[in-house]
Amino acid sequence: MKDTEKRKYARIESTNLLNFVCLDEKGEPSQQGMGRTLNVSEAGILLETYHPIEPQTHISLTIGMEEDLVELDGTVVFLRERIDDTFEAGIQFSKINDHEQRILSKFIKAFEEK
Repeated sequence: MKDTEKRKYARIESTNLLNFVCLDEKGEPSQQGMGRTLNVSEAGILLETYHPIEPQTHISLTIGMEEDLVELDGTVVFLRERIDDTFEAGIQFSKINDHEQRILSKFIKAFEEK
């Protein structure tokens, strides 16, 4: 049986550190921490953390991309616990303005060229 790729955007391997803030239903911070991206695409990232972030949680990310900092909002769509007691959270971006999109596209292009 052949596996077919269902993703709309290619995932680029990346290990950038980032800051995240989880938001409750009122938009107030409920949890914050540091993590690192394991891969990134135009639609979202795979985030590694030391603490679980429940699916459907709204999250604000601050990511350093080369000399730029970009703030992106998203929603956790899945969570996996790894054998090393870390967690992988799949984050789908929800709001990206033109400036953020340009920085994200530049970052992805740089990794595609490596």
